[in-house]
Amino acid sequence: MAGRRAVRWHIGVFLAPAVLVYTVIMIVPLLGTLNLSLFARGEEGREFVGLANFATLFGDPRWSGAFWNALGNNAWFFLIHMLVQNPVGVALAALLSSPRLRMAAFYRTAIFIPTILSFVIVGFVWKLILSPIWGIAPGMLDGIGLRSLFAPWLGREEYALTTLALISVWQFVGIPMMLIYAALLSIPDEVIEAAEIDGITGWSQFWKIKLPLILPAIGIISILTFVGNFNAFDLIYVSQGALAGPDFATDILGTFLYRTFFGFQLQLGDPHMGATIATAMFAIILGGVCLYLFGIQRRLRRYQF
Repeated sequence: MAGRRAVRWHIGVFLAPAVLVYTVIMIVPLLGTLNLSLFARGEEGREFVGLANFATLFGDPRWSGAFWNALGNNAWFFLIHMLVQNPVGVALAALLSSPRLRMAAFYRTAIFIPTILSFVIVGFVWKLILSPIWGIAPGMLDGIGLRSLFAPWLGREEYALTTLALISVWQFVGIPMMLIYAALLSIPDEVIEAAEIDGITGWSQFWKIKLPLILPAIGIISILTFVGNFNAFDLIYVSQGALAGPDFATDILGTFLYRTFFGFQLQLGDPHMGATIATAMFAIILGGVCLYLFGIQRRLRRYQF
């Protein structure tokens, strides 16, 4: 029939492998976790309990206290990354994109290298550096006359989580730096030339011209930071163990989930409550992503070319 649009079967053919792999690796385990959270151990085996596990998680003091503590620590972990990592990444990208800076490629590589290091290496090395017994941090501070500022930061409840968050910032600041750097390079030369003709140069040009144009990239970095930090686990586990000491001061949802699901020391594993915590984490992350997609991204589209 004339005018009838041809069916583009090749699109489905090319998408099918990715959809299949994603379904097997992500969707099926997610549905299995949601299903597991609706059951509990009973006298006759597994019993369907509906939302009773969620009521226990949020209402039982034995569970709710640990959950809200972990959630609060997660929020603080994320906040430090937002207030330190991303602004520093933007500043580094702005500096390294300057055509007058020499050895910019070397600096970019040096800053990005920690992101490819293993969490095990990063956690172990920083524990050695910050150790009050054999670490080099006390000696380095002593060399510049600031030995009095040193403290066993990983061993104090009030400092441990912040210290680990700053270590994570050091490791991953290269990612927002490179993304912002790429966004800065994508700004058309005509825009920069027009700004220079108007006398807008240097940092004034960055604040008035470049920053508004890279806001969509900053938004993407922010939501990636949110998802990454609320899925965090490795660094805390390597540095502080499954108990996330001292006294659960560094406990986040990932370590809380690990202890609950698999058990640790005298705590028996409970896959059903572990799945409940995992479902709560999924709901939190999904809510944050939806808030960004439907509340913030629409406003940032006006700055895109």
